[in-house]
Amino acid sequence: MCGVSSTIPNWAAPKFILGGGSNIVLTRDLDVVVLRIEIPGIRLLEDRSDAWIVEAGAGVAWHELVQWTIDHGYPGLENLALIPGTVGASPVQNIGAYGVELKDRLDSVEVMDLVTGRPALLPAWVCRFGYRDSVFKHSNFGGLAGKSVITRVRLRCPKPWVPQLSYLDLARKVEQTGITEPSARQIFDWVCEIRRAKLPDPAVIGNAGSFFKNPVVTEDQCRDIIGRDPGIVHYPMPDGSIKLAAGWLIDACGWKGKSVGGAAVYDKQALVLVNRGEARGAEVVTLARAIQESVYGRFGIRLEPEPIVL
Repeated sequence: MCGVSSTIPNWAAPKFILGGGSNIVLTRDLDVVVLRIEIPGIRLLEDRSDAWIVEAGAGVAWHELVQWTIDHGYPGLENLALIPGTVGASPVQNIGAYGVELKDRLDSVEVMDLVTGRPALLPAWVCRFGYRDSVFKHSNFGGLAGKSVITRVRLRCPKPWVPQLSYLDLARKVEQTGITEPSARQIFDWVCEIRRAKLPDPAVIGNAGSFFKNPVVTEDQCRDIIGRDPGIVHYPMPDGSIKLAAGWLIDACGWKGKSVGGAAVYDKQALVLVNRGEARGAEVVTLARAIQESVYGRFGIRLEPEPIVL
């Protein structure tokens, strides 16, 4: 079994920030000081003319926050429902789903310097968000990994609210139900339904969520792949690039349901790797690398893992 150090904290020692642990794969014991973040609380901080600003403690479960905003009439986070993990981890990964990313809704992040203990409030632009990336994932070139800890997050729920329905699964829901102008709660319910149908509950089947990032390619690369595989699921991006569905690529290579030891590809969604029982981190890594080689061999695309592998 892999675990974390139980030594008395030494503030000069390397530190590892732990939220809910839903995006981490452990392959060894960690000889570091582990800081478990459990800061609670959700509140409406400001009611501006252009947005509601909602503040949440870093230890709040992300889905709990989304549910709270819907219940209190502050729409804007509904596409991000049922994502596992904590609020404090959401800016690190720049979480996203069904056409919305955290960067689209972030107002600012409160952090504490791990050396001085001083707090600071960082506006969204300082976070240097990219696809599943941020300043909190890097330690060099001004990165904040290992240097600061997120304590609270402030989110911007926009006024007027505009539903985001461009994602294929949501567009299908509109077509199936005939509801062309869904409310935020309706979209919230749809997203929960879609995710539960595709993704395993971490409380029932151990998993780290979507294991690979959706690769982004050029228009020419996408056209080449479509020429060989017309059914590939892809999404045009505002900058002219094309995002490919990693789950489709993995499924096309025949990985759905296959396993290495106790680690397996989920039989309902190829993008998810699951623990079928007593899976070790090394088995998860071995399976992930085999999938990467398979997808690269067929499509010439190198998949990048989403979880942090330690």
